[in-house]
Amino acid sequence: MRILMTGGGTAGHVNPALAIAATLQEHHPDAEIAFVASAQPRDKATDLVPRAGYPLHTVHIRGLIRPCWKPVNLRLPFLMIKSRREAAALIREFQPDLIVGTGGYACWPLCRVGIAQGIPTVIHESNAIPGKAIMKLAKGADRVLVNFEATADMMRKHTHPDQVVRVGNPMMPGFARYSRAAARSELGLSDNDLYILSFGGSLGAEYVNDAVVNLAVSLAADGSEHVKLLHAAGKRDYARIRDAWDAVPAEVQKSIQLTEYIYDMPRQMAAADLVISRAGAMSISELSLLGKAAIFIPSPYVAAQHQLKNAMALVREGAARCVEEHTLTTGALEREVRGLMADSEARDRMEVAIREKFAMPDANERICAILTGLCGS
Repeated sequence: MRILMTGGGTAGHVNPALAIAATLQEHHPDAEIAFVASAQPRDKATDLVPRAGYPLHTVHIRGLIRPCWKPVNLRLPFLMIKSRREAAALIREFQPDLIVGTGGYACWPLCRVGIAQGIPTVIHESNAIPGKAIMKLAKGADRVLVNFEATADMMRKHTHPDQVVRVGNPMMPGFARYSRAAARSELGLSDNDLYILSFGGSLGAEYVNDAVVNLAVSLAADGSEHVKLLHAAGKRDYARIRDAWDAVPAEVQKSIQLTEYIYDMPRQMAAADLVISRAGAMSISELSLLGKAAIFIPSPYVAAQHQLKNAMALVREGAARCVEEHTLTTGALEREVRGLMADSEARDRMEVAIREKFAMPDANERICAILTGLCGS
């Protein structure tokens, strides 16, 4: 099988594609898989795909820059034409049996050309609210795979009902491999340590970073050696927060770690007692699979407030807590963290609820079966 994977911009689009690729290669070791992403320097695919060992090709495309009346957007129609020509050249060279897109503007050119040429094309939408690229591609795609049932209902209004299949989110194999005990042993954590994992997305989130630094200083002031915290500040904000972190007292930095990006997320998440994150679909799926107590800080900068809707769906089931970004300056995050630190039974209840009500552990197998079937056809 020869398969072109495409999707990018943020890690939320790249990681599902990597998970699908890993599952395909697990079942079909001789499959030849390559990735196509945008040529934008910030595209997370340029970092994550080579690390995973796959060939990466790029096309010149970017998303609409808001506000939409900005003069730079006048170039977008020309980039759309150029990117389709580049995608057609890649298809001629690679001769794929299948094209798989996981959203973001980076997936549009390749999937659009693939559909026009009659190449089996599958798109996957992780989020509750489909992105613009997915919506534009859905009608022509052979299959539209989604994570949420509400998304499936929405997409069926724009496509033939048989095209849309709810499969859950593809997960990297590592998330099923690590037990809590094994992960903590590798990280040097004792049974008495309370380990908090925190991240605000691959690019970072300024308000989340500031709130977590303040939280870390406050927790360190308690003098407990058993509270450990790892925070990923993200590419965009790392330099600024690193400068602020250097001013933190040395005794605080002993138990608190700061990094730009977490590359061993399956191990870190498996080891955690509490996770602080945005409410993106992939993070929710990972936390559900592992059964982790979580505090979500939904991004207010996404379409239709879909992260807030994601988070509140879990809150209603007792599976998570939610702190909105505009409350971070009031100490809301620290109050929630301290409350859960002191209440292990509450964390236990959240772990059970998120695993039982939101986990889809067979998502990878479902997706692989559909893609293999299309390749065979």
